[in-house]
Amino acid sequence: MDWSLRELRFFVTVAEAGSFTEAATQLYVSQAAVSRTIAGLERSVGDRLLRRVPRGCELTSTGQQLLPPARRVLAEADRFTEFLHSRHGVLRLGYAWAALGRHSARLQREWARRHETLDLELVRHNSTTAGLAEGRCDVAIVRRPVDDKRFDSVVVGLERRLVTFASDDPRWARRRALSMAEIAERTVIIDPRAGTTSSSLWEGAEQPPRFLESTDVDSWLDAIAAGRGVGTTSEATAHHHPRPGVAYRPIKEGPRIPVRLAWWRDHHPAGLEDLVDAITRLYSG
Repeated sequence: MDWSLRELRFFVTVAEAGSFTEAATQLYVSQAAVSRTIAGLERSVGDRLLRRVPRGCELTSTGQQLLPPARRVLAEADRFTEFLHSRHGVLRLGYAWAALGRHSARLQREWARRHETLDLELVRHNSTTAGLAEGRCDVAIVRRPVDDKRFDSVVVGLERRLVTFASDDPRWARRRALSMAEIAERTVIIDPRAGTTSSSLWEGAEQPPRFLESTDVDSWLDAIAAGRGVGTTSEATAHHHPRPGVAYRPIKEGPRIPVRLAWWRDHHPAGLEDLVDAITRLYSG
């Protein structure tokens, strides 16, 4: 079956106008063009959709059945068209766990002040590329090396690594800072897809930790609050996800976490250079 959005639009317009002549006026075409287009749709459907009456036209039984889904299809098409138009005025910045921590709000305020025709939209998506590979964003904030050759990336800042644990933890509740060796004695909860914690942090250590996997930042925090383990994360997580029952503390010798922006190698979205400069300034300030 071969039909077009044009045929559906003509059909809906005629059905709502109740007249081929009135529909032709609304569509800015001739009545003959409306008749030919409706006839083409009827051939595709295999049945009459409209019958002419003395004062115009009316829906047949098949036409009455087709009208509601035709309206839904046209509504979705209109939303898709609106998306295509609007996306040129929006730069979508994806992130998996946390955006830019304490810099997030300032970036959005300064961007809105300096870019009147290009909105900056933050999009959360829990994947290795924070939604970039899935088409959910134009630029992604990632805190792991970008090895996929489809993408370019640049480091825009460094963040402290923190340890996270239940605030009533009997061993650590009163501690102000902890070491990587102490963390290795505990069960460490990780997100292997988008998190920044892996066994490589304890490479060469006498006692690497036991790992327990989670699926995203919410389940990670739930498990930590319940005392099932501890975690390490960037300081941005503490700003974005304060949680009752969960404590964040600095790690004495914890390695810094590089913050990267990544984008498709064959597509440089509008505003990319300004975004890289703005975030780099925030982290260096």
